[in-house]
Amino acid sequence: MDEPDDRLEATLLGAALGDALGLPCEGMSSRAIARRFGTVDRFRMLGRTGFVSDDTEQSALVAQSLARHPNDLEACVADFRRALFGWFLRLPWGVGLGTVKACLRIGLGLRPSGVMSAGNGAAMRSAIVGVFLRDEPDDRRAFARALAEVTHRDPRAVEGAVFVAEVAALAARPGEARTPSDLLLEARGVVGNGQLGVAIDAGLAAAASELDTLDAAKALGTSGFIVPTLAFASFIFARFGDDPLRALTETISAGGDTDSIAAIVGAWSGARLGAAWLPADLIGRIHDGPFGPTHLKRLARALRDAADGSPAVPPRYSIAAATARNLALHPVVLAHGFRRLAPF
Repeated sequence: MDEPDDRLEATLLGAALGDALGLPCEGMSSRAIARRFGTVDRFRMLGRTGFVSDDTEQSALVAQSLARHPNDLEACVADFRRALFGWFLRLPWGVGLGTVKACLRIGLGLRPSGVMSAGNGAAMRSAIVGVFLRDEPDDRRAFARALAEVTHRDPRAVEGAVFVAEVAALAARPGEARTPSDLLLEARGVVGNGQLGVAIDAGLAAAASELDTLDAAKALGTSGFIVPTLAFASFIFARFGDDPLRALTETISAGGDTDSIAAIVGAWSGARLGAAWLPADLIGRIHDGPFGPTHLKRLARALRDAADGSPAVPPRYSIAAATARNLALHPVVLAHGFRRLAPF
């Protein structure tokens, strides 16, 4: 890796920003979001404070394992598997069914731990793999694939994770001013699955067309599965990648799996543009407990140390604080879930 820059930090914080902005709208329709929130350009979960969910937290766990074992694939995967199960025991919210099943399999000692799910869980956490290993394409794809398979073994989910990492890696290369569409087209080369490839191509075609965001969302889908997610994420990044905050608000306005898709788009934006685009006022309002901005910045420093061959010491987080926060916020998350059922 070349001289350290801020792309690692910006990738983690970009994912966190998209996750925290999108979380209150997860599962809502575009019409309900417009009626209740308007443009989602500030946090709506609990007052003015933003909270990250499993998208950011799993990305942080991946970063932690990469920092500890940057050159040992098997050790990195084993470390992530252990960390993921410990995290699962803290009762996080918003965890996808595929990841829940995989964590239960880890707890029972079953191998393989991953399940045949095409959910977003593997892809939403893989951008940091791409940025960390941006100069090592073979290692990047091997790590992205193996880390994905800890929870998801459906080929579409695995290749989706590899694709997300590939876009991030290409975006993070220094000195290459390339358009988001060019990055997506080049990364498309790592996708062999026909269904996933057609979806990405459809997203790029929609971005080049006159479709607006809501029409594109209807055509491509925004559900919690990897095929529509990458189609819509590709559309958003290609169309709005030069205006990252608008890219996030457009993503969330479409409804569906708003936090995961926005986390992917935010991570790609951080990889491409660094920390300069990150709105300091919003980042400063993300709850700074476990997996908050301070923790993510320390993780980025640990990754830079690991990339330089120096001893890397990932930051620890308080198990008690993480569990207490999760338990305290579960009623808030449930209240948002029930509120979505209201017709007004």
